[in-house]
This record gives sequence, structure tokens and C-alpha cells, in this order.
Amino acid sequence: MGASHTFHAVAFVQNLALKELARAFPEARRTAHELWYATPSGGIVFVYPFGAMVLHDVPEAERASHVARLRAARPGLTDAKAVEEVTVREDAVAHPDIRDGVLLVARLGFEGKSVVAMTLAQSAAMEYYERIVDQMFLRTDHLVDRVEQKGRAPFTTRPLHRFIGAAIGTRNEVLSILHLLDKPDAVWDDADADRIYQELRAEFDLADRYLALEHKLRSVQEALELVLDMSRDFRLVLLEFSIVLLIVAEIALSLFRHT
Repeated sequence: MGASHTFHAVAFVQNLALKELARAFPEARRTAHELWYATPSGGIVFVYPFGAMVLHDVPEAERASHVARLRAARPGLTDAKAVEEVTVREDAVAHPDIRDGVLLVARLGFEGKSVVAMTLAQSAAMEYYERIVDQMFLRTDHLVDRVEQKGRAPFTTRPLHRFIGAAIGTRNEVLSILHLLDKPDAVWDDADADRIYQELRAEFDLADRYLALEHKLRSVQEALELVLDMSRDFRLVLLEFSIVLLIVAEIALSLFRHT
């Protein structure tokens, strides 16, 4: 039985500027997609621009100190309450494979560790976005139910405008941040790293979850735009009705004067 490795991911609400963080982590190495540094206990900490940190083989008692260090370097950082964990075991296998929730590999080099960490970070970040989108989807359902019960859209459009703006902003953020679901650079020249990526991508169901997010966001946006159109139509009808009433009142007043 070979060595066993633990990867623990936490997600944050805010994105992270790696270039700025590098000043607070002078021992770290940085690429366009990640910042990483070795810990005194022999583990590795990975930090990602889409607001996630992964701790590889970092004892549970030490994890809080690394999170605190990141918070000190990035004031105002908010925990997204999204956590993922995976165990990797080095074993005599021909190809990377997942069995009983454990990823088995013949050997886990740095490229493999980087791929595991990034895939886990993507899953944790996606869990945060899934909660946001589910809340928006539920709020939209309530709004549509009110329209169905009352037979008309809300009279005031400003809250709808704000809600539509939030939906569009969230959709754009999901599309811009989670484009990192593209293959990590490490997999292009390493067949084992590529297989690790494919196994974990399937295990965490990243592709289907991303498509579900995009579909829900599009549905929310379309439903809100429809309700907004209905609200505008209702306001237009009220305006036309008010104009008719004014005309009738003017005619009645004119007839009254002539009598």
C-alpha cells in the first residue's frame, strides 16, 4: 500500500488577485492560474483567482493558520461555506482510477497534485455559485407565482430592474470565472495528469453542473424579462386608461359649462 494524500478545498465569496497576494507570500510561486507554496509540515497550499484555496497534506490543526494568513493578505475575505475534500492513494494501478471515492494513482507528482487541487477548487467554487443561483431561481419562482395568482405583474419596475441586473451580473461572473473548467496546463504534456483530471471531472460532475448553472441563469433572466414586459404593458394600459378618463372628464366639464 502506497502513500495517502488528502486535499481539502475551501471557497470564498471574493475573487483573488494573485499578483497582489504574491507580495504577502514571498516564498510562493505564481502562474497565471495559481499561487502555491510549501508548508513546514511538508504539505502544499494552492490559491486560485476564482476565490478558492486547497490544502494538500496539511494537518487539520494547521489549516486555520493558512486561511488566516490569506485573510490577512486579503482583508474583507468572506467564507463561502463551500468545502470539498478528496483522498488520493498511490497504488499499483495501470491508470488513475477512482474506487470507493478514493483516487488511485501509480505515482502522484507535482503536476498531478496541481491538477487534483485545481479540480477540487473548481468544484468548491461551483458549489458557492450553485447556492446563489438556486436562491435566485427560487425568488423568481415566487415572483412568477404572484403574477399567476394576481393575474398581473408588479406595478413598480425598479425592483425588477435590480433583480435582472443581479441575474445578468451573476451569469457573467459564472461565465468569466468558471471558464477555468478548461483543461489545466499540466495535463497537455502528462498523460497521467490528464487521466487524473478526467476522473475527477467525472467524479465531481463538473461539466453537467456547469451546464445546469448556465441553464438556470438563462431561465431566470428570461422569466424576469417577461415579467418586466408584462409590468410595462400594465403600466401602459393604466396610462391609456388615465388619458381616456381625462378626456371624458374634459368633455363632461365642457358640456356642463354649456348648460
